[in-house]
This record gives sequence, C-alpha cells and structure tokens, in this order.
Amino acid sequence: MDTVSIPFRDKEIECASREKIEAIQLEALRRQVEHALKTDFYSKRFAKAGITGPQDIKTLSDISRLPFTTKGDLREAYPFGLLAVPQSEVVRVHASSGTTGTPTVIYLTQKDLDLASDTMARSLTAAGGSKNDIIQNMMTYGLFTGGLCFHYGAELMGAMVIPTSAGNTLRQLKFMKDFGTTMIHATPSYLLHLHSAIEESDELKREDLRLQKAITGAEPHSEELRQKIQDALGIEVYNCFGMSEMNGPGVAFECIFRSGMHVWEDRYIAEILDPDTMEPVADGETGELVLTILCRDAMPLIRYRTRDLTRFIPGPCACGRTHRRLARFTGRTDDMLIINGVNVFPSQIEEVLLKTPGVGSNYLIVVEKTGALDKLTVQVEITPAMFADDARVINALRDHLKAEMQALITINPAIEIRQPGSLPVSEGKAKRVEDRRTAL
Repeated sequence: MDTVSIPFRDKEIECASREKIEAIQLEALRRQVEHALKTDFYSKRFAKAGITGPQDIKTLSDISRLPFTTKGDLREAYPFGLLAVPQSEVVRVHASSGTTGTPTVIYLTQKDLDLASDTMARSLTAAGGSKNDIIQNMMTYGLFTGGLCFHYGAELMGAMVIPTSAGNTLRQLKFMKDFGTTMIHATPSYLLHLHSAIEESDELKREDLRLQKAITGAEPHSEELRQKIQDALGIEVYNCFGMSEMNGPGVAFECIFRSGMHVWEDRYIAEILDPDTMEPVADGETGELVLTILCRDAMPLIRYRTRDLTRFIPGPCACGRTHRRLARFTGRTDDMLIINGVNVFPSQIEEVLLKTPGVGSNYLIVVEKTGALDKLTVQVEITPAMFADDARVINALRDHLKAEMQALITINPAIEIRQPGSLPVSEGKAKRVEDRRTAL
C-alpha cells in the first residue's frame, strides 16, 4: 500500500521519534503524579512509597517507584477517593461492575471527554475510517464506555453515526440496508450472529449492504475467528483494545496494516511485566499489561494492572507510526470471564448463591456457544429439604436466582437445579467454571 494513502489524524505525533514520545511521557507523568497527590487514595499510597511530588520522577524509569493500582483499589476508593477535581467539574461518570457488585467508577471533566473523543477519532482514522463513513454502533450505551466513547470519537472524525446500541438484530439489518452503513462496531460473536441472520433472511442479501469494515472489541478472539468473520461477511475486521478505566475503547488500535494494535503512547504509558515478579519483560515476551493514563484531570490512574496478557511487537510498522504495538491478548491473570462482551466474575455468581436459602454448597458455571453467541448456565445443587419440597417452591427458587444474577451481572443466565450430590466433587480446589467455548 502506498504510504501516501495511509491515513493520519495527527501525523506529527503519530510518527514522532522515540525521543520525542518519551519526552512527552515524562512531562505528562510528572504532571499526573502532582495531580494524583490531590486524591485521598494516592496521597496515602505515594507517602508509603516515598513519593512527595513530581520532582521524584526524574526519568521514565522512575515509574517503577510508583505503586500499582488494581480494580480492588478502585472499589475500595468508591465513590470519591480517586476524584482529583471538585465534583462541580465532573460532566460524566462511567462505571463497570466489580467482583462484589460495587462499581468501579470513572470520572471525566469536559476536557477529559474531549481528549477521549480525540483519541478515539485518531484510532478510527488509523483503521481507515473517515468523515465519509456511516458508522453503526452496536455496543451497549450507558455506563459502559464502549458505546458512548466510541460514538463521540466517530462523530469527532466527522462520520455519520447510527446509535442502534446492542441487540434487536432485525432492526440492525434494516438500518444497515436503509442507511448504507459502511462500518460497524460490535463484538465478534455478534458479528457472526449478524451473518447468520443475513443468511436466514428472506428479505435481505449480503449484496444489499454497503458494509466494508467492522471494529471488534469487548471480547478476546483469535486470528482464526477474525478470518472467519471476514470471509463470512466479506469485510475487513479491525481489532482494538480499551477499558473503562482508561476512557474506553481507543487505548490501542490496529492501523490499516492490521499487524498489532498501536498503543497511543503520548496518552498512555504501557508496561508489560512478569505477573509473578512484576519486573519488565523483554520486547516480544508475554507479560501482564500495566497502564498509566497521562491525560485525565478528573481521575488519575497510575500503573493500573489490567490483568491482560500480551506482548510488545518488536520492530517498526509499515504505516510509519512509531507508537509501539500490542499483540493480540492471550489470556488473563485472574478468573474473569467475558460473555458476549460483558465482564463476569465467578465470585459474583457465588455471592448470589451463598446468600440464598435452600441452595447447597456445590455449583458449576458452564459457558458454551449457542450458535454465534455465548450462553451462561449455572448448575446448582439444592439442599435435601428444598429438593423434597413442592415443585412450585423449587421453580420459585430458580426464578429468584435467575433474577438476582441478571441484576448483578447484566447477563440472563440459565439456571439448572440439581439434586444434592449430583455434581462432581473435586479433590483439592473445587472446579467452579467449565468454559466449553472452543477457540475458532
């Protein structure tokens, strides 16, 4: 591909020298350290680490002196412990669920929102998006950043955005046909579901659509699954990485060459560390991704442990961008499940089971594929007394568990009631999760 045709939003920054990128990072890190000291959380953490101010950060390597931040820390700081500006300056709140139902809250000022939108616009431009695109956003809107943050970035790029949100496949297809949608944002599993719906439709054919590209997120997926989607829909599929804690889906993005995700290093410091020693690994080696956001006023976040496993891809990218690239993620260091794009922790399900009378001590969480979508089933033993009770009582228990879990994890699970002693008992650590999804 001719370099003249490579799209940029800010070529000077995107193709800056390593020295310039690191100078930007150092200045921004010092600023964020000073800003973080305004929060209750970091003022205490930094004091224990011997950090009194930005003067203690003399080089980028001094980031190793700063303490890590975890999702648990965000829950403990809830609701205002990490807020670095007056509440009157906050214009939006985003949140994601934690393992106990306590949300992890992200605050943004108008300046923060503008920068997040610009980062997203840069990402979409790198993937070949432009103001000529008609983009249909099939991610959930609301507290989840994947909907709104993507939407604002696409608008800033100048594209026409159709905020259809998630679900209602027939409506999605109608809008795609009627408005000539050229790009969609959806989970990989939903893209396969869309393909199945097109194949089954008597009124719509693939050639009726102008669809050219899809941006996938929220679910880890293999290169083989990407190729399967591309072959099925006849489009280009672009991988991206983001998380609510870092302003949403624009943290790292594939360019038109799709050879790794460029992490925008003028706005984030990315470290890849050995998850056991928490020491840096060599470029090309897999470790845990740790991120520091460099440009957020409302809520600084220093050395955040993402729990995601990835590696830096050595060498330059053909697009000319100098920001380092992340490889496709290979797993996580915790037990989080991603089900149809939603983060679910087994401990959330266990929380519901443990507080419900009549539920026994053994259960199994089963995740499998039903067509293109994930299905969550919770198999749960009940006590002998409950098992001997009227069927109406057992059905009421099933309905109660289903409603409680859906309210907590936002996923609609199937509940299978089992008689006492019917589930296998493991020696040693109990096996609570059976993920039957196969890598495609």
